[in-house]
Amino acid sequence: MAKSAKSNIPPLKLHVPEPAFRPGDEADFSDIEVPPVDAIVRPDEAAAADSIKDLSFGLVRVLDDDAQASGSWNPGLTAEQLREMLRHMMLVRAFDDRMFRAQRQGKTSFYMKCTGEEATSVATTMALARDDMCFPSYRQQGILITRGYPLVQMMNQIYSNRGDHLLGRQLPIMYSAPEYGFFSISGNLTTQYPQAVGWAMASAAKGDSRISAVWCGEGSTAEGDFHSAMTFAAVYNAPVIMQVVNNQWAISSFSGFAGGERTTFAARAVGYGIAGLRVDGNDPLAVYSAMRWAADRARTNNGPTLIEYFTYRAEGHSTSDDPSAYRAAEEYAKWPLGDPVERLKAHLMAIGEWDDDRHQAQHDELQKTVREEQKKAEEKGTLGHGLHHPFDTMFTDVYEDMPWHLQEQCEQMLEEQRTKFGPDWEPK
Repeated sequence: MAKSAKSNIPPLKLHVPEPAFRPGDEADFSDIEVPPVDAIVRPDEAAAADSIKDLSFGLVRVLDDDAQASGSWNPGLTAEQLREMLRHMMLVRAFDDRMFRAQRQGKTSFYMKCTGEEATSVATTMALARDDMCFPSYRQQGILITRGYPLVQMMNQIYSNRGDHLLGRQLPIMYSAPEYGFFSISGNLTTQYPQAVGWAMASAAKGDSRISAVWCGEGSTAEGDFHSAMTFAAVYNAPVIMQVVNNQWAISSFSGFAGGERTTFAARAVGYGIAGLRVDGNDPLAVYSAMRWAADRARTNNGPTLIEYFTYRAEGHSTSDDPSAYRAAEEYAKWPLGDPVERLKAHLMAIGEWDDDRHQAQHDELQKTVREEQKKAEEKGTLGHGLHHPFDTMFTDVYEDMPWHLQEQCEQMLEEQRTKFGPDWEPK
């Protein structure tokens, strides 16, 4: 009886997200709406979250199609500040290219480039105070470079060599530099979100003036840690800026698997009752302005902000990834928001503060700088040349007193190596 009563009801169907383009297809981004500059007007930093919901659905822009800066979000940076921003982004790109090549040469096991996303780490860092704490994901090397962290130290960590202050215990590119306001990178996705919120809550509880900023990719917003952090940030009005770098791909899974088909990632702020901004992530001035707005808001006890940077991952997820296996060729070339380095270069040229000759000279200078720092790092060894630290350092800073069974294992490993290579063998 029950079965016949339901016979006219269609069967349930499961929706499985599918990207618009696959290998062999021609990419077409004509469905992406790029609004004019100032389609969303900059509100006061103290505006109530429920009064600025539209900011989560539009796109904050400053640079127009003629490379001119205008509108209420224009941060009004000086030519010197713009040149500094361009230099940092070009240095990040030079560093990425050199380290990618080093991995291909067998000098390290792994590397992750951020080509096309440089503004989301460089411009954001420039908008923060020097002592604000950054909680990065694994594609924000621009934070360290913008804050002047030594390139050779970054390379030492990538090579896990004798100069690596982390003693070879972290996967390459998972830096730690708390003295530069850079929290240790974790390979477990989005664990940095609760940490950043907790740090911000502690800063507020102490009556400090420092805020925190945290980054993740759009795929990571599906992790439980993201939502736990959002809840704590909203409940306790934590002075934190939560950023989602929506580069369209979480390894080989497109953004739809994290909910990108339904609405924007910035719109998740609406459900938590906090401010949300959706920003042209390839417009360095818009990125700077949005971050500065959120920082001023947090620093004046007006609460957290969730920012989505709408950008595109130009290359593979990492050196272990082949994007041609899952996405159409030339997608980045057709991305409607362009390239952040080229857009900032064009803006400086449009206002008469840059030219092709100076750009090429700076490119060559930075390439030379990175090569020279690489030589210094390689003097201390590379990952491909074997072990550079004693076995027992893998437990350093883990236990106050190493357990007896681990001590026994360390001694056994050392004995095996000395039997193989001679009684005087020591790690290089």
